[in-house]
Amino acid sequence: MSFLLLKVRRPCLSSLSTLFLRRLSTALPHVYGDKYETSSSSSSFIHPTSIVHPNAIIGQGVSVGPFCTIGSAAKLGDGCLLYPSSHIFGNTELGDHCILMTGAVVGDDLPGQTVFGCNNIIGHHAVVGVKCQDMKYKSGDECFVDVGNNNEFREHVSIHRSSKSGDRTVIGDNNLIMGSCHIAHDCKIGNYNIFANNTLLAGHVVVEDYTHTAGAIVIHQFCHIGSHSFIGGGSVVSQDVPKYSMVAGERAVLRGLNLEGLRRRGFNVTEIKSLRTAYRKIFMPVDAHAVGFEERLTEVEQDEELGHIPAVCSMLQSIRDSFAENRRGICRFRQWSGS
Repeated sequence: MSFLLLKVRRPCLSSLSTLFLRRLSTALPHVYGDKYETSSSSSSFIHPTSIVHPNAIIGQGVSVGPFCTIGSAAKLGDGCLLYPSSHIFGNTELGDHCILMTGAVVGDDLPGQTVFGCNNIIGHHAVVGVKCQDMKYKSGDECFVDVGNNNEFREHVSIHRSSKSGDRTVIGDNNLIMGSCHIAHDCKIGNYNIFANNTLLAGHVVVEDYTHTAGAIVIHQFCHIGSHSFIGGGSVVSQDVPKYSMVAGERAVLRGLNLEGLRRRGFNVTEIKSLRTAYRKIFMPVDAHAVGFEERLTEVEQDEELGHIPAVCSMLQSIRDSFAENRRGICRFRQWSGS
């Protein structure tokens, strides 16, 4: 029996692909601190396999990889970089030096707008600015997403537009949203927050600044998460989390203050000591039945020392706000959950 031997040559890249790879390699982001820089060239490059509407506005130094889509109402700032198979739809604006990784989808061909600031990274197969999953949404309503600067949305993150005209989903600055997180319609996210993988926010959730969530948590709609707080892994948060506190549990309960987070953010010894004293007076009284919760709050507010510490006043106000009209109250607490 005889065999026919075939010599197979290695396929060569076309001249267009070679050109693209060369240009893309010079445009890939290099990280210097918190800044992302792309090619300094003022000319833009669009791969011939991509579909870019002639009415789209493309800034200087933009690199568009293969098989991308850019719609008619899109506006791209200078130095933006689109990796292969990333897409921009609808009335969408990208600030300077934004990056869309492979498979990312930004915007939607619906009334409304999606707006990004500068230096944002939209990760692999992340989806930002699409129609909400709210049954109250009415077809034809203008809905919005506003994103600030220096945010990183990792792979498979989903962020939805607002559910009705006149409202908007808002993401602030310098947030890290890790893989597979979901931020639903009408959420308001502040600055410098870290959401670990599979953090799920229902509609109308408010998250302030410098919060940190562990993985696989769920936050009920309309809850407020106070600044400098921490949510333990696997928690279900169905009520507000006061400022500076730490919650955990299948039904999240207060576990004390987020002491490590406060130290990292530069709170001094006096502030932390005062917060611990105030927390114990409010949530860990010697006799919980002797004085009611409202009386304990008032006692701390009128304390000659604690009442004049700004951090303590801020925590007290955060607690009181949670019991305002249409709010959900604070997470349950137990006497043994000390700081």
